[in-house]
Amino acid sequence: MKAQELRVPTMAELFSKGEKPEVLFWVGCAGSFDDRAKKITKAFVQILNKAQISFAVLGTEESCTGDPAKRAGNEFLYQMQAITNIEVLNGYEVQKIVTTCPHCFNTLKNEYPGLGGTYEVVHHTQFLKQLLQEGKMTLEGGKFNGKRITFHDPCYLGRANGIYEAPRDLIRKLDAELVEMKSCKQKGLCCGAGGAQMFKEAEKGDKDVNIERTEQALETAPEIIAAGCPFCNTMMTDGIKHKEKEGSIAVMDIAELIASAEDL
Repeated sequence: MKAQELRVPTMAELFSKGEKPEVLFWVGCAGSFDDRAKKITKAFVQILNKAQISFAVLGTEESCTGDPAKRAGNEFLYQMQAITNIEVLNGYEVQKIVTTCPHCFNTLKNEYPGLGGTYEVVHHTQFLKQLLQEGKMTLEGGKFNGKRITFHDPCYLGRANGIYEAPRDLIRKLDAELVEMKSCKQKGLCCGAGGAQMFKEAEKGDKDVNIERTEQALETAPEIIAAGCPFCNTMMTDGIKHKEKEGSIAVMDIAELIASAEDL
């Protein structure tokens, strides 16, 4: 399926026809504007299209959730951004949201209810696992059969929300060899991008956090480092480049793994 053939309806478009999608895909700032993260967005949309899921995006009506502002300590800006989004979401009577970004996921799920925005919010790895369980999607390992894949736990997916198994179950479904880092799951190490650190220069120290995390990943001798967060993807990719391993080790989102396995 070519990029230009992707079907990505907007809420406004469906609303004007009197239609309502089953789920709203919250793309997020990274998935909308970052060239690398756009590939994750496209991969997930390809899967949604193939599974014939009724979905829509907000498009130009979607604004930042306010996560970076809140983590950086600007509560006023966060609330301004959040309330604007909540008014749009409630205006469309949105009930279920899926997102590929754990930062958006955590903010929408746990912090929007306090401002009047209560929705069923799921991370895309949870959603993909559910599609498999319901038989709406089949998965053949094929090209990933026997490949060594290690999974980096995003902070806001793992420790903040206790979601560890969904991405790992999907990797196993690819017939890949899942190899764990010494710091994983509840003891997972941050990639260094959370808490709005993505948007500032690293503070002085002996080693950047993403380099430390990349070294832990390399200890597992992986062929692929899997991620479930666009921020983590960036930090791990930078780490792999720093180690000059980009020619032999790929950093891929779970959605990209599945889309690639299905040749979407």
